[in-house]
Amino acid sequence: MLHLRMIVPPDRTPAVVELIESTVGTTHLVVLPGTARNPAGDVVMCDVAREAGHELLNGLRGLKIDQDGSIAVEDIDLSLSRRADAAEKEAPGEPADAVIWEQLAGATHEESTLSITYSTFMILATMIAACGVVLDNAILIVGAMAVGPEFGPLAGVCTAVVQRAPKLAARSLIALLVGFAVAIVATTVFSLGMDALGLFSRAQLDADRPNTSFVWQPDPFSFVVALLAGVAGMLSLTSSKSGALVGVAISVTTIPAGANAAVALSYGDLGQMWGSVEQLLLNLCGIMLAGVLTLYGQKLLWRTQRGRWKRTPKT
Repeated sequence: MLHLRMIVPPDRTPAVVELIESTVGTTHLVVLPGTARNPAGDVVMCDVAREAGHELLNGLRGLKIDQDGSIAVEDIDLSLSRRADAAEKEAPGEPADAVIWEQLAGATHEESTLSITYSTFMILATMIAACGVVLDNAILIVGAMAVGPEFGPLAGVCTAVVQRAPKLAARSLIALLVGFAVAIVATTVFSLGMDALGLFSRAQLDADRPNTSFVWQPDPFSFVVALLAGVAGMLSLTSSKSGALVGVAISVTTIPAGANAAVALSYGDLGQMWGSVEQLLLNLCGIMLAGVLTLYGQKLLWRTQRGRWKRTPKT
């Protein structure tokens, strides 16, 4: 269930109440006339089944409540109510299959913004991965994958393509490209410093490295894994399964490939550097392609489910 709290201009409160009452899957409607101060208006609250959330939000935006008032949406972790249970049963489809596009756009907007914190995480993750590839340590590689924040901008690009949001696409691509560029440059300097301290060496880079050599030797499986990770990642975002997203983070080699490119660049090994760049681009393209197709598939699935539900006679 979702909880909606709105500030509504008084002249539109009857229309909002009518919209909520006519939307299947809503319950616990509360109207507090004249209680809002900034902006001034009525406070309207309700609970809605996740499956009906997008439809209700679309209706509220059609009434321009987001422009002249406000709409706040929260996930309800626990609701002990027979009315809530009944509302969820009335709503079409299953909660896990429903996509709240406004919620997805908001989440990807925050995660795909180029910021100092985002850039710092990118740099730290790439430096950790650099230690992992030089030492041939798979544990450090996995740790770097989990720390890397690059899936946020990737998801932002996918959402922007499906929702036709050019501003979100531009912001996400800037965060992605600038983030990797800054991280690779910083890690190249880091690698040179580690070499000066005698902690990195060219011999380590040129060694067999059976645990980590895959990061600069792309093959068809690299693209297959990227596709699967892209599907899992988008599903984790749309269904709010954060644990699954962590699993996605440690299944692709974007950060390690960038790290290996930086270390190879510091030693002038152009072969490994370009192999790492190819691995990086292969993974990024695979994730974005799979993410876009997943979102389009979810959109089609949801329209099909709603169409069947509307054609089913109500008893």
